[in-house]
Amino acid sequence: MRLQNEQVARLEDYAYQIRRLSLEMITCGQWGHPGGSLSMAEIMAVLYFQMMKVDPKNPDLEERDRFFLSKAHASPALYATLALKGFFPIDDLYRYCQIGGIEGHTDMRRTKGLESSGGSLGMGLSIAVGAAWGVRKRELSQSRIYCLIGDGESSSGNIWEAAMAAGHYHLDNLVAILDYNKVMAKGFVWDEMAIEPVREKWEAFGWDVVEVDGHDIQELYGAFYRARWVMPRGKPIMVIAHTVKGRGIDKTEFNYKWHTQHPSPQETDEMLRELSLRYGKPEQGYSRLEG
Repeated sequence: MRLQNEQVARLEDYAYQIRRLSLEMITCGQWGHPGGSLSMAEIMAVLYFQMMKVDPKNPDLEERDRFFLSKAHASPALYATLALKGFFPIDDLYRYCQIGGIEGHTDMRRTKGLESSGGSLGMGLSIAVGAAWGVRKRELSQSRIYCLIGDGESSSGNIWEAAMAAGHYHLDNLVAILDYNKVMAKGFVWDEMAIEPVREKWEAFGWDVVEVDGHDIQELYGAFYRARWVMPRGKPIMVIAHTVKGRGIDKTEFNYKWHTQHPSPQETDEMLRELSLRYGKPEQGYSRLEG
């Protein structure tokens, strides 16, 4: 199953906007994780604007799809996606990490559209497994549970306990996505805690596995389409998305220093001008640059 060219262009534009808004809100909040937010933009664009059944006007619809961000420090990309989808005004993004504004780690009690709150890494897949079990018990056969996990948190035992449970209970309504951007806070994943062979590990836990280029809209859509309509056969599905940490900006790509670092307004202006040109857009800098 392939998307039309105009559909691909539309989703690429959403990925651009997600990256742009992520950088702007991190700059406003003077805190955040740009690297992991930039790496997941296409994943979010395809899920929320092509694949998932969610309605901002009816966010509690029982038969909705549900998305859980396990790597919750990458909340800027999720917040940007939810705002673009219409769950709350885009202006709310500019109060990121400010008193009374949206939280650095996701807080479902305060922000519309969130299915869980974030904190310690490694917890999200366990929550998603519980949701998948609950949805199945309620016989909501059209609902799917999606969970985005990080490669750094994949060294956590919680992840593998959840993976074992999902395989044991044959939760084929669960789709996990690994944002495999290869970089953690202090360097490359394989230097901190090697997680390879990734595919074989998930298969050993009873999952069907698909590997894709995590920045290729067609490959992502094909994987999510198969996961929803073709592959469910008593196994949960893992989509390994090979991505680039800090994707879209030369100096942030595969650079661990941009795992946790907020750019100055001047740096953001330069980054956004580079990003706009990279996407073939008119050159546009930081919208809130003073002077």
